[in-house]
Amino acid sequence: MTNTEAIAHFTRRLAFETDVSDVRADLEAGTPGLVVVDSRSDEAWRQGHLPGAVHLPTGQIAARAAGLIPPGSSVVTYCWGPGCNGATRAALEFARLGYAVREMIGGYEYWVREGFPVRGEHGEWSRPADELTAPAGAACGC
Repeated sequence: MTNTEAIAHFTRRLAFETDVSDVRADLEAGTPGLVVVDSRSDEAWRQGHLPGAVHLPTGQIAARAAGLIPPGSSVVTYCWGPGCNGATRAALEFARLGYAVREMIGGYEYWVREGFPVRGEHGEWSRPADELTAPAGAACGC
């Protein structure tokens, strides 16, 4: 493998993936055109989801996206976590529909583990940050 191939590979990944910290920063900044889509089931959505996310299970994207997601939006999909490829499948559906789309790596699991707020049936809540994902007093620096 050459450096040129490595550069192309990692550039492509960064074009189509984002992480929970960057999504949080974009949401807090009110990034224009950003739509975060939770592609999980109704039951999972009720248990908790990112504040401001749109609920659109993967199997419904083709039929319902045009009515929920404005054309020209920058879509970020998420599902449960790194052990689930639901966000990847959802991102593929959005790409097929012509949306600019990225997958949020880490998914809902890492959003919660980093101590970010979650909204569910009983209001908004958060857990303390998991020291393995967001060590107290230490910034990732990446």
